[in-house]
Parts: sequence; structure tokens; C-alpha cells
Amino acid sequence: MAHAEHVLATCHCGSVSICLPKAPAEITHCNCSLCRRYGVLWTYYAIADVTITSEKRTDTYAWNGKNVDFHRCSGCGCVTHWYPRKASRESLGINARLLDSEILAAVQIRYKDDAGTGLFI
Repeated sequence: MAHAEHVLATCHCGSVSICLPKAPAEITHCNCSLCRRYGVLWTYYAIADVTITSEKRTDTYAWNGKNVDFHRCSGCGCVTHWYPRKASRESLGINARLLDSEILAAVQIRYKDDAGTGLFI
């Protein structure tokens, strides 16, 4: 925890830390070809509400339409977040698997069929 009301997510080696304003209300499990391979669960926040600190630089990957950059720690390789490329977008995705297990256990997971219909199932 960063502050009493804030929640901290960190990569395995601790080089990347992400301070969130509160624990997520829900988490999205996406089955698209990339998220499935990354093994991530996403939670979304307004960019202005999140503070990302990195002792080492993050490596990035832009997939398909190049709408977002997926970031991973250059030290331990954990996928940490995605950040939109368009300045008009106001939210980003945080890899919820970087949160403490107690937080994950208390949150509803929504399953999104991004490999097919794009709908929540």
C-alpha cells in the first residue's frame, strides 16, 4: 500500500511500481491472441489517477493497429500495463496480476471474448 486509500502494484523485481487510487471493482480476462499469451488480467483507470514509477526503463510492444503500447519491465519481464497512443484517450490498462493476491481474490473477473464476438461472456 502506498497510502491508506491507495493500492500498489509491482513487477516481480520491484523496478516498476504502479500506484492506483483504489482497489479495482472488477477485472477483465481477455482471450485475444495477445492477452491470452501474456496471461494477464486487466483493470482500467483514468491516466490522471495513476502514478507509474520505474527504476529501469520499460520495453514496449505495439500490436496490430498500434493503438496502445504494452509495457514490460526490462529487468524481470513482467507485463505491467498498456498505455494508449492517442492523446485523446483518457484511460490505461494495468496488469491486475501485479496486485496482492488478497485483492485479486476479492474482485469479480469479467470474461471478454475479444478473440471472437467482443462481448462479455
